[in-house]
Amino acid sequence: MSKNSVQRFREIVKTLAFYGFGSIVDSKIKNEKTAAVNLRKAFEDLGPTFIKIGQILSTRPDILPNQYIEELSKLQDNVVQEPFENIVKVFQEEFNMTIEDAFKSFNKAPLASASMAQVHEATLKTGEKVIVKVQRPGICEKMSQDISILYKISKLTKARFSDTLIDLEEAIDELKFAAEQELDFENEAKNLETFANLNKDVAFVSYPYVISRFSTKKVITMTKIEGIKITNLKKLKEAGYNLDDIGHKLALSFCKQIFEDGFFHGDPHPGNLIISSGKICFIDFGMAGTISKALKVALNEMMFAIAYKDINKLITLLMSIGIKKGHVNRNKLFEDIDYLLDSYLSASLANIKISALLEDLFNVAKNNNLRLPKDFTLLIRSLIIAEGVVVKLSPDTQILDIIISYVKNNNEFSILKNFNFNESLIRVINFGRDSSRLPTKVIELCDSIMQGRAKIQLEHKDLNKNVNELNKMINRMVIGLVISSMIIASSLILNTNIGPKYANISIIGLVGYGIAAFMGFWLLISIIRSGKI
Repeated sequence: MSKNSVQRFREIVKTLAFYGFGSIVDSKIKNEKTAAVNLRKAFEDLGPTFIKIGQILSTRPDILPNQYIEELSKLQDNVVQEPFENIVKVFQEEFNMTIEDAFKSFNKAPLASASMAQVHEATLKTGEKVIVKVQRPGICEKMSQDISILYKISKLTKARFSDTLIDLEEAIDELKFAAEQELDFENEAKNLETFANLNKDVAFVSYPYVISRFSTKKVITMTKIEGIKITNLKKLKEAGYNLDDIGHKLALSFCKQIFEDGFFHGDPHPGNLIISSGKICFIDFGMAGTISKALKVALNEMMFAIAYKDINKLITLLMSIGIKKGHVNRNKLFEDIDYLLDSYLSASLANIKISALLEDLFNVAKNNNLRLPKDFTLLIRSLIIAEGVVVKLSPDTQILDIIISYVKNNNEFSILKNFNFNESLIRVINFGRDSSRLPTKVIELCDSIMQGRAKIQLEHKDLNKNVNELNKMINRMVIGLVISSMIIASSLILNTNIGPKYANISIIGLVGYGIAAFMGFWLLISIIRSGKI
């Protein structure tokens, strides 16, 4: 490591240790709530890169427990304004021209200052007002350095996380990927272009346009949207807007993004939603989610399964889209989903918060060794935020009713729209051919059973783990018996006072007590360190 890296490594380790995370080297933190608060404070002290790291992690409940997600969600970009001369330098390096040559005017005072970039208002030579987002100088290098240090720390503490649900190295891999995506403004431009193409025919949705000639990996320039913040209810009413109508349209827009397009805005908080000229304008596409075709189909079917309380269908869908992280007990999964749906559907669909339901469904899957796709976690987060905005605009809007109605109508049209005669004919032919083999296979199976040639394979899940636990338990019992025997033997020797002696006390008896005490202390420490007292 370079001198700067060594200093940063020491700073990170020192800060983590100050907030109690030095203990992960020696023992496990028992109080998760306190640990989560301390982690947030540590990230705040470690500066902009760790604030962004925390914000990224707060979107990933598949990586961290809920207590940590809640705390890291509180992280704010309270960072010092970047000097304007640094912004000018980045712009000149990217475009080989001065700001004066590119723009008619450029406001030196930033509209916003975040951990990764700074936003300024400007006017093009044509007179069009734009927003220019410029990356902080050196932020890529700082982020890369901090993530590489986290990799080193993860290797040092890997043994301490071996029996937890957190795969530390995998979490850092995901973090690295997300950071690289957010630090590449060309990715944001592509997201905006994709959103524009998918929503160009939606009358009530709007978006800014990217000014390509002034956009690179480190700078992005977009048209400025003038309007009213979506949660400024007073101004919206004064402007004559119907709040219920806006709430309903926002819900419909997200239905289209998720269940039809498979591409959605990843951070729809009120600051990124503006009402302009009667349209809902989505801005800031640094975070966007893409849903695979298989996941999109599964989500559509999931809505029907929830509405009709089809537990078996839900389990099948979860098993098909999830990644098994261990043995999945289907009976336990059935019971957990049954209990979950009973608690939600006991009253009415109208009272259900879809984001809370999907979040609980995600946790049920996680607790049953099923890891759902990372885009599903971003989807849940986006739904939570969007649902909060809809409820604020129109408290009586029932989002699940809108979703089920949308999915039902969309599926009716998509069945005919996606129908392919040749593909369907091939499937029918293949089915007929495979079905013709069924009687022969049944006869072969019956013959094998009758002649005693049939074999049944049994697999015991987690047998090695159970055997290892049993071995540990027996070993501790044996050591305990040895210690007890040594104490009894030493007591008898001291009682008979057998030589050699020191101060008229049997040395053999004293040594026996010493060995028994050492073994007992060692056994006690091993039990405490295992966390299973």
